[in-house]
Amino acid sequence: MPRRIGVYGGTFDPIHRGHLQVAQAILKPFGLERVLMVPAFVPPHKRHTVLSDAYHRYAMVALATAEEPALMASTIELESPSMPYTIETLRRLQQEYQNADLFFVMGSDSFADVTTWREHERLLADHFIIVATRPGRAGADQAAHLGASLRSLVVDLRGRAQPPDATLGAPHIFLTDYVYEDVSATRIRELCAQGSDVGDLVPEEVASYIAKYGLYSERMHERNSTA
Repeated sequence: MPRRIGVYGGTFDPIHRGHLQVAQAILKPFGLERVLMVPAFVPPHKRHTVLSDAYHRYAMVALATAEEPALMASTIELESPSMPYTIETLRRLQQEYQNADLFFVMGSDSFADVTTWREHERLLADHFIIVATRPGRAGADQAAHLGASLRSLVVDLRGRAQPPDATLGAPHIFLTDYVYEDVSATRIRELCAQGSDVGDLVPEEVASYIAKYGLYSERMHERNSTA
């Protein structure tokens, strides 16, 4: 049986407890050896959005996963900032893990916009996809935006802990509800800008890092906006 590697991409601005819950929750059900946490350099669909410096976001991911043996921070998009598209990242990772099946993990918000991504049909048809849906969305048709051929690959695991063995032999799109806390990075940034404590939303080390560098303070936001 091929090795199975999870690839969790995102801006992670900042990484929070919801991200970590998803990464930890998918390990056993999908038989993953590890989950690579991949901070995006500058996601193509967020080029007009103010983001924290990619190296700050990587540092927070590294701190958040330092004590988690199966979770690893990846620099692959920082090493190739000129090729930020997910399909390209997966191709490069497949070269590194030649005898492994890659399981790409995305949040439900990203999944809702996936048809705008480069080569989205190939991305969804050629790779195992794990979608982490937000709490309270159990009845929603989260694949309504996909074409018929891609919809046929959808396996709804919401309310189920284990994917059927038959679905792990070839790429499918798995809808999961493993995350149980509806944590929002946007809300965390807002709280930080207000000077509020976010220690219950992010790992302690990440909260300390944010405070040390003033990442989401109003002054930092203004500096990033004019950079």
